[in-house]
Amino acid sequence: MNKVIISVAPVSATPHPINIHALAEEVAECAKAGAAMVHLHVRDQNGYLTDNTSEFNACLDAIRRRSDIVLQGSTGGVSDMDIHQRCAPLYLPLVETCSLNVGSVNLGKAVYVNPIEDVETCVQILKQQNKMPEIEVFELGMIDAARRLDAKLGLPRPMVMNIVVGHEGGAPATANALTAMWQYLAPGDGLWGFTHAHRQDFGLMACALGLGARLVRIGFEDSAYINGRLVSNNVSLVTALVGLIDAMGLEVATAEDARGMLGLL
Repeated sequence: MNKVIISVAPVSATPHPINIHALAEEVAECAKAGAAMVHLHVRDQNGYLTDNTSEFNACLDAIRRRSDIVLQGSTGGVSDMDIHQRCAPLYLPLVETCSLNVGSVNLGKAVYVNPIEDVETCVQILKQQNKMPEIEVFELGMIDAARRLDAKLGLPRPMVMNIVVGHEGGAPATANALTAMWQYLAPGDGLWGFTHAHRQDFGLMACALGLGARLVRIGFEDSAYINGRLVSNNVSLVTALVGLIDAMGLEVATAEDARGMLGLL
């Protein structure tokens, strides 16, 4: 499989005012540049996480009018919301796939709380709503947690695991850490992806692609840097990643390709 899904997470995690129409335009430009999926949290007009999906749904609608990009809703983010509030985007028809966080982890000074009971509730809801999960794994033990969840509840196929490195408290952004987590994946785990938080360059991204990652995430939520240089828009990040994928002899997946790879068709 040489096709690579580029997922763009365009909104910085630091709360700030959001213009949904400007955001939709930028996402559409990212899609033209090569992004096949967009990852979004439910936020209010000031960028704070919320379970009120009115602004979020309006943003999804604005994106869909401009692009056929795959729409992913996050069930995560550090907040005081309970799991039912965090699962609010799963009930929206436009949402095709969702993030699934399978364990708790320190994120800097914050604690990202995901007790197994909450994780199981999220799995039950996403299955009821027919949403395809992207399993976020911040350390090696979460891969095992995902397998245990699958054995107990039956996760949708293909099972998509996204290795996340670079958060203080989670897996470090090193080739050794990435390789260790990659080695713990099994053929039955299916498609796997990669996210490098606080990224300064594309070295580890290239390493992940070389190891077989076929879903890679880029965008202001994780980092706004290219080779140590701060950029002003997400399109620049997507374009740089497209260049890397091309240089490695791989192919950038279209939104239609991505739906096929993710079992959404």
